[in-house]
Amino acid sequence: MTISAHARRYAHTIFRMAQKNKELTRWQSDLRKIDSLLGDKTLYTLLENQQTPWADKVKVLSPRLGEVNPLILKLVALLSARGKLALVGEIAEEYQRLVDSYRGIEGAETAEVVTAIPLDSDYQLKLAQRITDIIGKPVILKTLVDPSIIGGIVIRVGDKLIDGSLRTKLAALKKELGGVAK
Repeated sequence: MTISAHARRYAHTIFRMAQKNKELTRWQSDLRKIDSLLGDKTLYTLLENQQTPWADKVKVLSPRLGEVNPLILKLVALLSARGKLALVGEIAEEYQRLVDSYRGIEGAETAEVVTAIPLDSDYQLKLAQRITDIIGKPVILKTLVDPSIIGGIVIRVGDKLIDGSLRTKLAALKKELGGVAK
C-alpha cells in the first residue's frame, strides 16, 4: 500500500508525541481500534457527515472505543473536519512501520494474509516464520478474514501474491472445463 504524504505527516507527528510520552504501544493499539471501527460503513458515514455535531459523534464513538487516549478522539475529530477520515488506515500502517523501525525491526515486511476463517495465534506464528524463511526478512502478519475465498489462503507481501484460495482454484477449473466443452 502506498502511504500518502498527508498520512505520513500525521503518523510522524503522532509517533514523536507518543515517543515523548512513552505511549508507543497505546497509540499503536488505539490507531488499530479506530481503523477497525471505521470498517463499519454506518459509523464511517456518521463521522464523515459535517452536519452532525461532534458531541453526537463522540456519544456513538466512545462506547465502541472503550479506554483510549483522549487525543485519539481529537485526531478523529480533526480528520473528520478536514474530510480525511479515510487516511486512518494509512496513518496506522505508517505508524506501525515507525514503531517497528524504532524497536529494531527495520526492514520488516508486512504480509497481508486472507483466510476464510480466523487463524489461531499458534498458526499465525508458524505462518509468519514460514513466510520469513521464504522471503528472507522479518514479517509482520496482518490477518484478514474473507469467507468468500471459501478455503485456503491468500498471502500478499509487497508486490508478491500467493493465491492458494479455493475460490481461485474453482475459477481456474471452471475456465479449464469451459475450454474442454467446446
